[in-house]
Amino acid sequence: MSFLQFSVSGVILVSTLLGVGGFNGYYSFYIRHCHYTQKNISGVEFIYSAWFNKAEYLQFNTTVGKWVGYTEFGVKNAEEWNKDKGIMAMVKAERDRVCIANAQLHIDAILSKKAEPEVRLTMGKPSTSGHPALLMCSAYNFYPKLIRVTWHRDGQEVKGDVISSEELADGDWYYQTHSHLEFTPKAGEKISCVVEHISLRDPLEITWDPSMPEPERNKIAIGAAALVLGLIVTAAGFIYYKTKSRGRILVPSG
Repeated sequence: MSFLQFSVSGVILVSTLLGVGGFNGYYSFYIRHCHYTQKNISGVEFIYSAWFNKAEYLQFNTTVGKWVGYTEFGVKNAEEWNKDKGIMAMVKAERDRVCIANAQLHIDAILSKKAEPEVRLTMGKPSTSGHPALLMCSAYNFYPKLIRVTWHRDGQEVKGDVISSEELADGDWYYQTHSHLEFTPKAGEKISCVVEHISLRDPLEITWDPSMPEPERNKIAIGAAALVLGLIVTAAGFIYYKTKSRGRILVPSG
């Protein structure tokens, strides 16, 4: 499926249930599909499918231009409906009524939406004696799918030693992607991850700070969190003490 291809499905459900509780009944449904691209709305393809108990038995496709049956019952209906000018005119009119009339509305409602990526730069593997380091640049929760993640070293784009994943669908319209850079650290160099996406006015650049190893940054972050927590507990204890003191009644001793 190309990036601009768009599909709309309309579902009509009709069920006939026979037997106690409907467990021994029959289930039939009909699906209407619209396939088109943002640049060619007029070239929309309309597909009408009829299903019975999880099996498709009949289909009309505007590209094919006729009904096609997939079972004995479907073939029988296809032969009859292809001869019926009223049915043929009706199903062809559905293409304009269902697909073309709503195509631009769907494009404006979905394809125009944008979500900025959340970018994180982390050390996957620190450099050791004789072994290179590994940085990982991750982009999360962005839409639409198309995104570009590159590595820059002292202002120059890095072409080699880069491994990137495809855009991975999260199942909720958002995507994520990950890029890894293997490198040997050099004093004074600048390494950054640059992310380009349609939701961003300018490319987003995040620079790696090699002056402090990641474990040390983690220690500082944990220490700061512990300090804040300690201050909160101390303040809460002081407030509790003062509150109790105000409610205490002093009785003179004999």
